[in-house]
Amino acid sequence: MASDRPVVVYPPDEQGGRRVRVDGTILGLAYSVRDVAAFMQEAGLQGWDEMDVVRSALIEWRGGGLDIWTR
Repeated sequence: MASDRPVVVYPPDEQGGRRVRVDGTILGLAYSVRDVAAFMQEAGLQGWDEMDVVRSALIEWRGGGLDIWTR
């Protein structure tokens, strides 16, 4: 299933980490919304914080929303 959003946060793994993909590249595992914000900054969206992640329409949350960090 292709996403029309440039950022995809995948379902949590057994340790609670969620892969974060930006424009087709996996940036790493996030364990919180703060981690997702850090990945967004690495991708060039300087100044992004947790509230930007919460409000963003750029992010597709798979396997649960931004409040799901356990399997």
